[in-house]
Amino acid sequence: MNRITSLFQTKKGNILSIYFTAGYPRLDDTTIILKELEAKGIDMVEVGIPFSDPMADGPVIQEAATQALRNGMSLRLLFQQLKDIRKEVKMPIILMGYLNPIMRYGFERFCESCAEVGVDGMIIPDLPYADYIADYKAIAERYDLKIIMLITPETSEERVRLIDTHTSGFIYMVSSAATTGAQKSFDEQKQAYFQRIDAMNLRNPHLVGFGVSNKATYEAAASHASGAIIGSKFIQLLKSEPTPTRAIDKLLEAIKE
Repeated sequence: MNRITSLFQTKKGNILSIYFTAGYPRLDDTTIILKELEAKGIDMVEVGIPFSDPMADGPVIQEAATQALRNGMSLRLLFQQLKDIRKEVKMPIILMGYLNPIMRYGFERFCESCAEVGVDGMIIPDLPYADYIADYKAIAERYDLKIIMLITPETSEERVRLIDTHTSGFIYMVSSAATTGAQKSFDEQKQAYFQRIDAMNLRNPHLVGFGVSNKATYEAAASHASGAIIGSKFIQLLKSEPTPTRAIDKLLEAIKE
């Protein structure tokens, strides 16, 4: 069974997924961070594929991607780094990246490489839903990979239900139409959006991402979804703290205090 499916079947709430950029802060940090996240009990991880034009990402993740590319990170190298990761890491691993580097690598080849190293799914923010259905869904399913689709407060109920019907794993519920970035709180409008999606009784579980950074935002997300995704806050801590272990500890402290 796909590890994403297994996670949501065995844990119904307070799921914590962490995003970080491959090859950041240092080129060889990718597997170190994955192992530390596993050791700290994180439920799932999204590994970002650095790209020069990450349009959905705010300045923190943009900076991390730029540094990772300067460090020499590439998709080919990422798969080399991950080739033995399943000897130590059991949690679901998702690759998050834009179409350009994936298409240059070759989509079916990308799926084959994901399956070989034990990646469970992918998030491609700039993949249109219609293209997903026509050109990508069948290939990903052949390799038992979940393509996770994003929804925003502006996504129509009709589109949400289409995504729910034709995807599996979970739905990535973007907290706002803005780019990624830590926020201190979610306003009433965002919380009304969370409640509206929750009330739709979707087939797929959903996680809230973009802006989750502290106890208030984590609890607001987790109260109306299966859990939350944290990215920018963790990237900031990877930059400021001396070790990945300390960065994870500080993040866990931030969402509990």
